[in-house]
Amino acid sequence: MPNVKNQEAVKSLAGKFKVMKGLILTEYHGLTVEEISELRSKLHLLGSEYTIVKNTLSEIALKEAGIEVGENFSGPTALVIENGDIVSPAKVVVDFAKTHVKLKVRVGFLEGKFVDAAVIEQLSALPSREVLLAKMLASMNAPIVGFVNVLVANIRGLVTVLSAISKKQAA
Repeated sequence: MPNVKNQEAVKSLAGKFKVMKGLILTEYHGLTVEEISELRSKLHLLGSEYTIVKNTLSEIALKEAGIEVGENFSGPTALVIENGDIVSPAKVVVDFAKTHVKLKVRVGFLEGKFVDAAVIEQLSALPSREVLLAKMLASMNAPIVGFVNVLVANIRGLVTVLSAISKKQAA
């Protein structure tokens, strides 16, 4: 008979798993409490959560959320639950893993399937959502700017000719 605390933890996790955008499973064995707190605070700023939960509870909660677990939970596992932008938390975790060797990215869960650590690293190399939106808007705006420059070129040429004529008459 499972205890009430575990049942509430599973229910809470299942609710988070149902609304999450992505999930990253990391191995944290050997990290200090200060290092884990540092990673948690960096992820919290992005709206993500870094939590350490028993593997069995995580597996049960994922099954309740309708996600097939597979063999991804073994050993000490911590979860990065991504609620917003998927790229930014992946970037934070991969950068943190580069400076803290004991943190290892195991797998990720994106778009309904588990992906390996290489995909998470590729995802972290992408620019942030804001940068991609800015690039897209700039490319959409470029034809309009070019058209305006073409229209203004005739007027600019006329002004230049009139200015040269007025200088010639003044001299």
